[in-house]
Amino acid sequence: MATNEPEHEHRDEEEAGANEDEDTGAQVAPIVRLEEVAVTTGEEDEDAVLDLKSKLYRFDKDANQWKERGAGTVKLLKHKNTGKIRLVMRQSKTLKICANHFVKSGMSVQEHVGNEKSCVWHARDFADGELKDELFCIRFASIENCKTFMQKFKEVADSEEEKEESKDASDTAGLLEKLTVEETKTEEKTEAKAVETVKTEVKAEEKKESEAEKSGEEKKIEETGPST
Repeated sequence: MATNEPEHEHRDEEEAGANEDEDTGAQVAPIVRLEEVAVTTGEEDEDAVLDLKSKLYRFDKDANQWKERGAGTVKLLKHKNTGKIRLVMRQSKTLKICANHFVKSGMSVQEHVGNEKSCVWHARDFADGELKDELFCIRFASIENCKTFMQKFKEVADSEEEKEESKDASDTAGLLEKLTVEETKTEEKTEAKAVETVKTEVKAEEKKESEAEKSGEEKKIEETGPST
């Protein structure tokens, strides 16, 4: 009778050899060694005062419709040195910037008509590498988040307006002070010039009188003549 034992033995030898290859524990060094690279976002000198997930749209004037810019996280970032606050939003997967502008005095945000989870605002945006006038609409997952965003946006805009008013008042006060100082200096110069003029006139008069006296004495001597 035919038997399968040699076949089984041969198979066992192959499996044993395969197991020996798997258990060698050899380590292969990578051909290319990758080094860690520091990635900068441009936000290292800023602190986030607001951070919310949302979806952003911009109004396309040519097409007369809203177009999606991306879904991600919108932030209000305050610079550690200047104190200026800008709005930045990046797409969640690609981290591509879809909004990037300062929140300035005079800017306003309002609820989007018919949707309590959305709000709109105008801005001079730099997300595409050049300043553009944009009309943005942002939508949040909840009404609460939308209200939080609007409140913080308004607080920043109002704060910037107060800073400008304070700066204007300070500049005006400084200008008035400068004008006052200049007027005082001008008056002092005028007075000094007047005093100098008077002194010059007095000296001229004294010189004139002195010359007259000297001339009179010489005349008397001439009239008297030498004594005999």
